[in-house]
Parts: sequence; C-alpha cells; structure tokens
Amino acid sequence: MARADYLFTSESVSEGHPDKVSDRISDEVVDIYLAADPEARVGCETLCTTNRVVIAGEVRGPDSVKPEQLIEAARAAIKDIGYEQDGFHWKNADIACYLHAQSAHIAQGVDASGNKDEGAGDQGIMFGYAVRETPSLMPAPLHYSHQILKRLSEVRHSGEQSTLGPDAKSQVTVRYANGKPVGVTSIVLSTQHTDENQSSKDIRDIVEPYIRQTLPEGWISEDTAWHVNPTGAFVIGGPDGDAGLTGRKIIVDTYGGAAPHGGGAFSGKDPTKVDRSAAYAARYLAKNVVAAGLADRATIQLSYAIGVSEPLSIYVDLHETGQVDEAKLEKVLGEVLSLSPRGIRTHLKLNRPIYARTSAYGHFGREPDTDGGFSWEKIDLVDALKSAF
Repeated sequence: MARADYLFTSESVSEGHPDKVSDRISDEVVDIYLAADPEARVGCETLCTTNRVVIAGEVRGPDSVKPEQLIEAARAAIKDIGYEQDGFHWKNADIACYLHAQSAHIAQGVDASGNKDEGAGDQGIMFGYAVRETPSLMPAPLHYSHQILKRLSEVRHSGEQSTLGPDAKSQVTVRYANGKPVGVTSIVLSTQHTDENQSSKDIRDIVEPYIRQTLPEGWISEDTAWHVNPTGAFVIGGPDGDAGLTGRKIIVDTYGGAAPHGGGAFSGKDPTKVDRSAAYAARYLAKNVVAAGLADRATIQLSYAIGVSEPLSIYVDLHETGQVDEAKLEKVLGEVLSLSPRGIRTHLKLNRPIYARTSAYGHFGREPDTDGGFSWEKIDLVDALKSAF
C-alpha cells in the first residue's frame, strides 16, 4: 500500500545556475546544427567557470557551421541569461570550442543501411512519469519549485526587481494528506543579488510576494518555514561562484525525484540519442495515459541497446491507481507509438532547433509551442488509448 500522509521535497534551479548556463550553451549548439541539417548528430558538453567557457564533444554536420558561430551563440546565451558581472561577462569571457567529428564506430551502429533501420544512439533505460497533482500532470513539489524561479526570472528580466541576479535555487516541501498535495511546510530560496548590503530579510521582503502569488491559495500557513538566502549575502554567483557542467541537474530536468531516472542527461544531445528522445517519448506516453483517465499516476520505463532500433522492454507501473491491465497497456503503448528512434523522432518531430528553451525550468510540464517545441507534452493519444480498452 502506498503511503497516504507524508512530506516530499523537490528543488529547481534558475537559468543562471552554473550548470544551467552549461546546459543552455550545449543546447544552443544542438539547435544550430539541427537548423543547418535536421539529420546532424551532436553530443556536446560545456564547462563554465570564472570568465571562461569550454565547449567540447563530437558532431557530424555541415561544414557551414563554424566554431566562431558557436562561440557567438554562447555569448548571446550568456547575455540573454543576464551575466554582466566582473567574474562572468558575456562580452569578456574566454570561450573555446573543441568539438570534433563523431566516431565512425558509433555512426555505423546508429545509421540506417540496407535493411537495417536506424539504431539507438546508445544503450540505456529511460523513464516517463505523470501524476494527477497539477494541471500539467507533474508532481507538485517540482512544479511549484519551477514556477517560483520562473516568476522571479520574469520580474528580474523586466526590471521590476533589478536587484535580483541570474543565479538562484528553490526548494519546496509539500505535505500530502490522503495521497493528495494540500500545503507547503517549508520554502527554501537562495537568489543572487547585486547589493552587498542587502540582508536575508531584505531579500525575503522582495521575493515573498511573488512566491505567494505562485503557490495555490491556502498552501502557505503560519507554520510554513521560510529559508531565504539562509547563508546571508549571495552577490558572487553563477559560474564565477561555482563551476558549471552540462547534465548535472537531471532530477531538476525531469520529475524532482518523484519518479525513477535512468541516469542519462538530455542537454547537448541530438534526438537520435535515446537518452533524450526516448525519455521524451516515455513522458508523452505517461501523460497521455493519465490524461485518458486510465490511471491517476503512471511510470513508464523503456530500454534500448546501441545500434538496435526497437526497445528491448516496455514496463508500466500505475501505482495501484490504474483502471486497466498494466500488461495489456504495455502492449498497447507499443502499438499507438512507434518506439524506435526514428519512429519517436518522426512522430514528435524532434529534428528541429527546439532545444535551447528546454534547458531551464524542466523539460516536462510545459505548454507545447506552435513551432513544435515541447511536442511531447501534447495529449493527442488520448482517443487511441481509450479505444484500445
């Protein structure tokens, strides 16, 4: 039996967090290559530290994409995030690009040839999850951790609260009663700011109204614990305060710890990498299962072998909330969506430059964009799933 009454905590980080700066730059590289060639292959990693950025990895794409273009895209991303401080400035940072050609041994396993379909870009396991806790069918602790930082980012970029800096982290502890989220027992927020004389109380006075706007009415009580900039001043932030690397915030990117994670990062990878595309497909399926009313909560696992086109396994757990047989659902999911790398990319139209926008505030729980971004958040399989049962 699942526990009914408990506390659960998730965290989020802003687009100015050092690791998210790295994710953003890596996904800018992916977008540039896919814009130039939808079949380009990219595996890009980025390191950010004090006034230095290093872009590395392997690619296969048109020669028209030059290192200078990627370096300028990195500068533009840093500027868009808002870094213009002495220790990390979009104009002055030393940016180096060390991308090289993709291994031919990887390409031979992944590429389609003869009667062989395109294979998975690597082995691995991927998880998708959906739960009826928020309108986006995301777990409440992560959803509201993201929303807090998105709201603070909006007022920072607009100039409404220009004292706030780009680097920030949030953490929300949600109380569950009868298995439903009903309130917040603690709120943690650390945000970079520009004035060394501002105290933790000063920052709380600035951010508290926005946090209260973000959370559901009645969720904050007089017993809710607040920890705003608990260490005091937070002026030195971003990559100047702590080095950043691509792929270090995978729990923030997915479900905040409310669901399993296969371990693979998303950012910097083109959609032939099943770390990314199959994780998107698993979320797509889980969300449609819940949206179709087949369960209130769903976890889906997919597994792959490098160079092999079809998944090795499909596993479904409806957490004792299901209205249908899980074994039958596993079969149905493979019928309503082709889960080969090519099938996923074709159905979700993933070979497009839509990835830089995913690098902050989660890859899931977002609204689908008109240009195809976040296509895995659509609920267009509902009718097919219902009819199958």
